[in-house]
Amino acid sequence: LNGAAERIEGLPRDALLGRSFRTLLPQGGSRLCEVLRRVWQGGEAEHIPAAWYQGTGAGSWREHYIYRLPQGELVAIYDDVTEDWNTAQKLRLNSRVFESSNEAIMICSMEGRIQSINPAFTRITGYTENEVHGQSPSMLKSGRHGAPFYQFMWNSLRTHGYWRGEIWNRRKDGTIYPEWLSISSVMGPEGSVSHYVAIFTDISEQKQVQEQLNYLAHFDALTGLPNRVLLRDRLSHALAAAQRKRGALAVLFLDLDRFKHVNDSLGHHVGDQLLQKVAERIKAAVRETDTVCRLGGDEFVVLIPEVGQVATVAHVARKIIESVSRPYQLGETEINITTSVGIGIYPNDGPDIDTLLKSADAAMYGAKGGGRNTYRFFTPSMNAHARNLLGMASRLRRALEREEFSLHYQPRVSLHDGRIVGAEALLRWAPEGEPLQAAAQFMSVAEESGLITPIGDWALATACRQGRAWQAQGLPTIPLAVNVAATQFRRPDFLLILARILVTSGLEPGLLELEVKESVFLQDGNILTGLVRELRHMGTHTTIDDFGTGLSSLSYLKELPLARLKIDRSFVARMTHNRSDAAIVRSIIALAHNLELPVTAEGVESAADLATLRELGCDEAQGFIFSPPVAVEAFETLLRNPPDFTRL
Repeated sequence: LNGAAERIEGLPRDALLGRSFRTLLPQGGSRLCEVLRRVWQGGEAEHIPAAWYQGTGAGSWREHYIYRLPQGELVAIYDDVTEDWNTAQKLRLNSRVFESSNEAIMICSMEGRIQSINPAFTRITGYTENEVHGQSPSMLKSGRHGAPFYQFMWNSLRTHGYWRGEIWNRRKDGTIYPEWLSISSVMGPEGSVSHYVAIFTDISEQKQVQEQLNYLAHFDALTGLPNRVLLRDRLSHALAAAQRKRGALAVLFLDLDRFKHVNDSLGHHVGDQLLQKVAERIKAAVRETDTVCRLGGDEFVVLIPEVGQVATVAHVARKIIESVSRPYQLGETEINITTSVGIGIYPNDGPDIDTLLKSADAAMYGAKGGGRNTYRFFTPSMNAHARNLLGMASRLRRALEREEFSLHYQPRVSLHDGRIVGAEALLRWAPEGEPLQAAAQFMSVAEESGLITPIGDWALATACRQGRAWQAQGLPTIPLAVNVAATQFRRPDFLLILARILVTSGLEPGLLELEVKESVFLQDGNILTGLVRELRHMGTHTTIDDFGTGLSSLSYLKELPLARLKIDRSFVARMTHNRSDAAIVRSIIALAHNLELPVTAEGVESAADLATLRELGCDEAQGFIFSPPVAVEAFETLLRNPPDFTRL
């Protein structure tokens, strides 16, 4: 043996001489023994492809050439081909990745000519390899980007060796689409660029969902009018302009009179149609420069950014009232409705957005008190409304002391097998001698008065104690969801309070879900993202409630460790007869599933709603079709004897 054999075997000559050849055979060495036997007997040399040898070190791949000398001795010439073998394996792996990748890959020469593409490139652009080979990537240009865009791209490649970003390109069929593109320079042996590799994905679907959510963040889904978020933005700009010019602006607060009667007697479907018609009439009654906004429910706001005379504002209010009060023909039903309008003028009735809106709101209540179907300008005496709020706040404070609050529970049902997989705890108030009130009837006052925090803490503690009690009774273990208000969620000591409640109640953190409205993340997304992560670290889950009504950016969703998304009931209620709402529900479900999040639809009331949600792939639902929110005893009966919800 020679020095090369010593190097390959990792042993000195003395240690190898006299050793049995079998000790140097590779794993599964019977093949080599057969070759040795054939060469010995037949005398013809043979080549043995690479085989794995463990040896005394880390092991290696070796290639053999065996031949017989005239004297009858066998000679083995072999070499360590590990590096070549690994290189070949990497090439095979890279080839498989190149061919099977879902991302389009394009390799260009140093001169910028396309040399190779993968199947994903053809699938996205429509071009085959024969059609693009030797062509410039500029054949894909959409025409949407100017020369400075591409100049910046090439400067980045020359300076940093890469560029990545969003770009619009054109398919073979002429359609323009957005893609996320990453280009890297590949350096040759001489240290200069030899190739460019571009990797891109079609982000058309993501862009559509983003546009839908951006629209929903600033516009009302039912009427198409600007929502509260966009109103505040435009009010802010209008106030700044009025301050600079020492001018005035007006805010008109509209509330439809006895609208609840329409919903109760004719149904929410008719009520929604009426709101759409009312929105159209209000918009037609004002200038294009004015903003008409729907705050929610049957409340609208009109912003008049430049006011010369108060009489002009009164004229606009009369015009709106007259237009709204004309009869509405909805199918075979004629409906009559009126509106009460309150007016606040900057700067007299408020120096900022909140004060101005409160003044207009107080004036609106003054119009209702004056007989409805009329308008009122704000006066200081209208602060009586604020006194009424204080009276309600005092009653809520006493309600806490007298234990007049309770929790009702509504089941969350799997749409796959009909099981009860969770429950939402919903706050109820039973004032002495009065009917039971849902949270929506008093929570706004609780928020304004600062009572939302103690009431919210009570609800959390009560729900956790109840969940632990059901466990002790041997009832099925299900997670409980509790609504958390924005003020409560943003409180600095919220984590500490929650941890104390969990320890005191004995409930496992994983059995508690905190439902937070989507709009909460709109203002404090970055801060609350950290809080949600800490909650997740504690073991507690967070759910975005009313999803689709307020979030302005998908970036929050990527960062938040959420348990699920809950589709807002307004979309669910209209999806079976409104194509746009059905599309929104479908998009939200697809978005959630792409993020590996389950989806719960709330407010499900009909078999048609349920069938549509199942068809769209929704995971869970809750609503009156399964059960209304019920007291503790009734919910325990549901857990002990769950109905067969699969028949619905």
